[in-house]
Amino acid sequence: MTPLAEILRPTSLDNYIGQQHLVGPGAVLRTLIESGRIPSMIFWGAPGIGKTTLATVISQTLNRPFHTLSAISSGVKEVREVIEQAKTEEGTILFIDEIHRFSKSQQDSLLGAVERGIVTLIGATTENPSFEVISALLSRCQVYTLKEFGPDEMRQLIARAQQHYAQEGRQVDFQEVEALFRISGGDARKLLNAIELVVNNAPQGPVTVTNALTTQVIQQNLAYYDKQGEMHYDIISAFIKSMRGSDPNAAVYWLARMIEGGEDPVFIARRMLIFASEDIGNSNPNALLLANACFDAVSKIGYPECRITLSQCCVYLATSVKSNSTYMAINNALQLVRQTGDLPVPMHIRNAPTKLMKQMGYGDGYKYAHDYQGNFVDQEFLPDALRGVKFYEPGQNPREEETRRTLRAHWQTKYNY
Repeated sequence: MTPLAEILRPTSLDNYIGQQHLVGPGAVLRTLIESGRIPSMIFWGAPGIGKTTLATVISQTLNRPFHTLSAISSGVKEVREVIEQAKTEEGTILFIDEIHRFSKSQQDSLLGAVERGIVTLIGATTENPSFEVISALLSRCQVYTLKEFGPDEMRQLIARAQQHYAQEGRQVDFQEVEALFRISGGDARKLLNAIELVVNNAPQGPVTVTNALTTQVIQQNLAYYDKQGEMHYDIISAFIKSMRGSDPNAAVYWLARMIEGGEDPVFIARRMLIFASEDIGNSNPNALLLANACFDAVSKIGYPECRITLSQCCVYLATSVKSNSTYMAINNALQLVRQTGDLPVPMHIRNAPTKLMKQMGYGDGYKYAHDYQGNFVDQEFLPDALRGVKFYEPGQNPREEETRRTLRAHWQTKYNY
């Protein structure tokens, strides 16, 4: 039996839901599609938001040969076979799902064909392509970020599902949809799977979908609803929050859940690397070093041995002193930069590589800190409009309290440290 999500998969741009910033009237990608000349591209976004569907719609709109590979089950051999076939076709589109799971050698095998235009590559990834796609391939592709579905898009999907059931002779009324929204989390495939489960589990005849009915049915069919038996984003959230809460026991438990569920170990290591800066920072700089070493080791050894390295890093991060001071510092600075724009750099700290710049006063009055006692001299480094603005507030831990004392001694009352 064909799943509802597949039955309702759109076949044209006009009935494609969501991503209007890319495919709406006059949007950049739609303009390229309508011109008939599309670049190789990578779609980056969460699961179930239309990456595969959009690639299919593009191929159908342009009437191009379309080949699909999954990075999970395909290797260099399959890539080369498609490339050889593409040499006998015109305008072949090669879609690679989960391209972030391709190794460097697998990605290298695509380069020549993409560069010579033998294939137009469309890759789909849930991970940041800057980290997961080799730079040579990334430079040959346009990256488009797809957004999770909001309430309006979800309601459009529900309306289409309702219309489909009506055509099948089944009356389905959506009295309440909040539970469907919560369960799907912006994932169109999850939404349609949930609707299908609710309708299929209801007695024959009219169906009234309520929050209570949705919750009851999904809980009873969780293993079917989530094929891997793991709620990916909920589990990683629990893992991060357990480490932030300094509970190594809970953190190791959620780590084990991810390992048992087949989670990508590099994904876990990357999240711990981010955590080391965001939640520990300068309260314990060694955390970042260990997390980076863990990321490197996991990338080299893989499962099952890397579970030991992941556990070591997880416990270290969970038991470390915590501070988000540097995370907050950059957020505060970015917010002010967006408000104040490009303020001029003070003349005394500008670079003066030419004679003309020196004559204009670039670098005049700059004091070289190492010429002064304690390698410090009081001078202004911020734009005039931001004098005295403080972005960094040291955390309440031994290491950063020492930093606070040093800053207070240097700057006296200027930044109120």
